[in-house]
Amino acid sequence: MSENPASKVQEKNPEKEISIPEETISNSAGAEFEQNSMHEIKEEDIPKDIPTADDSSSRINKSDLESAGFTLDEFASLLSKYDYNFKPGDIVNGTVFALESKGAMIDIGAKTAAFMPMQEVSINRVEGLSDVLQPSEIREFFIMTEENEDGQLSLSIRRIEYQRAWERVRQLEKEDATIYSEVFATNRGGALVRVEGLRGFIPGSHISTRKAKEELVADFLPLKFLEVDEERNRLVLSHRRALVERKMNRLEVGEVVVGAVRGIKPYGAFIDIGGVSGLLHISEISHEHIETPHSVLNVNDQMKVMIIDLDAERGRISLSTKALEPEPGDMLTDPQKVFDKAEEMAARYKQMLLEQAEEGEDPIAVMTI
Repeated sequence: MSENPASKVQEKNPEKEISIPEETISNSAGAEFEQNSMHEIKEEDIPKDIPTADDSSSRINKSDLESAGFTLDEFASLLSKYDYNFKPGDIVNGTVFALESKGAMIDIGAKTAAFMPMQEVSINRVEGLSDVLQPSEIREFFIMTEENEDGQLSLSIRRIEYQRAWERVRQLEKEDATIYSEVFATNRGGALVRVEGLRGFIPGSHISTRKAKEELVADFLPLKFLEVDEERNRLVLSHRRALVERKMNRLEVGEVVVGAVRGIKPYGAFIDIGGVSGLLHISEISHEHIETPHSVLNVNDQMKVMIIDLDAERGRISLSTKALEPEPGDMLTDPQKVFDKAEEMAARYKQMLLEQAEEGEDPIAVMTI
């Protein structure tokens, strides 16, 4: 039995076969093109159900999204979640999904998981990542760098904490707050503390304690702010000023107090009055001229002094024995007489202050009498 001379072409549907006469099949591509080009396409041959570009049925509309379970607003919101335009300095939300020895892998919705190095986990010292982060935890991260060659971003928590710590410190300074902080180290210049995670420095001249400086480690000290400068990374504090402010709340100008000489300098002596230090300037020791405070005073001497100025802003207390002299020069010839009549002379001093105020004169002028 002979085969059908017609060639058979198999379509996608194996059940249907189309027979094409052999004479319509040409080995020449040019001949095939010529045959096709000679066939005229008539309008009635075009299917009527194909939409055009101008046809609204060819575009997605609101009803299509709603029928799919979306609104236009929800669709736009969904797209916004996949914005990969991350820049250094941005703060983004991220999910912790892996803690490794050198850092953490964070999903922030970028094409590649971001990485946070161990040293960027906190402004404070930590033993390990698990002290700060837990798997699946969601929190804010700071973007440090552009994507590397692998498309990975570097993140930080420490940078966020650093920014917020300076904001908090500036607010505390503005409020002139007294804070308490632990001394974690000392050096030749003073002591080191941490405030809101930031490293602060207390100059030796602003440490007011009978302890040796090296013995202050682990002590909590009351402190006031002297300098807050984020640009220069300078945070300077004063222990003396905090103590003076506290003491000043119970002191007043013209008051006689008992103190002990703790140090003598060419320009005067530092007197400890109940845990804070006041300066007895050389010009305030006596009405008589003195070459050096060492000629009148000795370290550990107990004496009475009168407060002539309280400067809370600079943490200074100014003292005088000159104002307590019954006669000019008594501090040189008979200091005991000065101490015995100290309260009487202080009362006269207060009266002089009152008279100066009533006459509208500067009470400070009394100090030079």
